[in-house]
Amino acid sequence: MATDLRLSVQLAASVSPSEDPERVLAAMRNVLGGCEYRVERSPDSIVLSSDSIRCLQKVQDQLRDRRVRDAARRLLLRGQDGETLRLLLNRQAAAAGVIVVCSSELESPLGPLFLEVQTHDPQGVIDWLTAH
Repeated sequence: MATDLRLSVQLAASVSPSEDPERVLAAMRNVLGGCEYRVERSPDSIVLSSDSIRCLQKVQDQLRDRRVRDAARRLLLRGQDGETLRLLLNRQAAAAGVIVVCSSELESPLGPLFLEVQTHDPQGVIDWLTAH
């Protein structure tokens, strides 16, 4: 089923003047894993984008392994706006290779990573990410 899902994935983060942009990028790469993506940098932000569902595989695996699928489902449904799904991820946890979902920006002291998925089948993506 996952190969039938057409989507675009964007992972964005702000970069404060006190942060090393390479460390922020490394945390973001930990979220997307080994998939192919484009990197766009500006002095105050980094955006990784891809059209491959493989970029969500690590998110799906960790939601399953960490047993937080139900919480992630609720947050994805709450963050859905038409064909767009939004999810906040804890930046410090991502730096350690762990995916932790946040219910608000305040749960990630340096600011969260912003995961956004555009798809014609948002329910299918939610179901795939949070399947039991």
